[in-house]
Amino acid sequence: MSDTVDVPEYPAVRESRCPFAPAPVIRAMTRADGIGKVRIWDGSTPWFVTRHADQRALLNDPRISIDEKRAGYPHMTRGRAAGAPHHPDLITNTDPPEHTRLRRTVNGPFMVKRVEALRPRIQETFDSLVDDMLEGPKPADLVRAIGLPVPTLVITRILGAPYEDHEFFQANSTAAISHESTAEQTQAASRALGGYLAALLQKKMAEPADDVMSEMGGRVKAGEMTFEEAVIMSSAILIAGHETSASMISLATLALLREPEQLALLRERSDDPKFVANAVEELLRYLTIVHSGIRRIADEDIELRGTTIRAGDGIIFELAGANYDEREFPDGERLDLTRPARSHHAFGYGPHQCLGQSLARVELQVAYGTLYRRIPTLALAVPFEEVPFAMEGVAYGLKSLPVTW
Repeated sequence: MSDTVDVPEYPAVRESRCPFAPAPVIRAMTRADGIGKVRIWDGSTPWFVTRHADQRALLNDPRISIDEKRAGYPHMTRGRAAGAPHHPDLITNTDPPEHTRLRRTVNGPFMVKRVEALRPRIQETFDSLVDDMLEGPKPADLVRAIGLPVPTLVITRILGAPYEDHEFFQANSTAAISHESTAEQTQAASRALGGYLAALLQKKMAEPADDVMSEMGGRVKAGEMTFEEAVIMSSAILIAGHETSASMISLATLALLREPEQLALLRERSDDPKFVANAVEELLRYLTIVHSGIRRIADEDIELRGTTIRAGDGIIFELAGANYDEREFPDGERLDLTRPARSHHAFGYGPHQCLGQSLARVELQVAYGTLYRRIPTLALAVPFEEVPFAMEGVAYGLKSLPVTW
């Protein structure tokens, strides 16, 4: 596609009547060629890849780089572009072998076995929050009562940060990744989080505990990573660890309340771990909350189905496009909790696939297996059209979800 023809703006606006589905232009591109170009905030026109099979091929291709410091990299926001040259090497901006080394330093606590060991504690946390909501006033805001507290309590405990500072984390996390933040606001929020976590890391190095920051402090002492790397990694874990799961809990509830047959099925089979686990995968596919795409840049010329992506070209992979691709998910616009959906790209794909995906899965399995069983009469307290969506971040979500029972 030439830059001289009409190129759609990205991120694209979703239809209000279908807020969970990707925008119509994305669905149209996926049904057609699956590769084209879009125009982003700085006027540049990176390649735009939406097909499931194309994403699988390219996201595993060593000729594709995640180095955000390269000229031509298609940054998500003005703030990210301004900060990129100053970022240290992270798992989010390095390629193998450096990425492999850095990921190894934080991979342990997010391995399946260690995450599974947290399930009883996550269940206890969730049940306690449901108890509090049921004992409180009606209507309640599910985002504030359960959506945000569950993943924030879990990730702060894993990381070793005190939960009582959660309002500080949440405010600065939102500002750091918001598309509406100026470069100055993004940098100020990042500095605030960095300063807080640097002080906490120093404390952990002096008095280690059983948490991720203490583990990273030990690696800093051993010379396996720098102090700055540990601070930035802690910030990335904190932001990613609460933002996305919080959105999934409230968004999935809204989606299910709109699909009473699917909600009834989940409620009836909430004691079946395999069914609940599959329902989590389908809801991850259906909602695909990372709505700004994942970004890369080509190291070399790459041929893709007759199209040449040149070395130095930016590329955006639209995850929702892949997750609604009819070639992989027939009737993909329909929520079907019985659908085998594990091949979705909600966590990305390839070597940079989400570090915390095992933790997110356990949190969501607990949430979806518990909430609708314990509150069988859960209902919206306002019309669906009045529920306020939050679209300004890397992941979309809800500003609030008024519910009653």
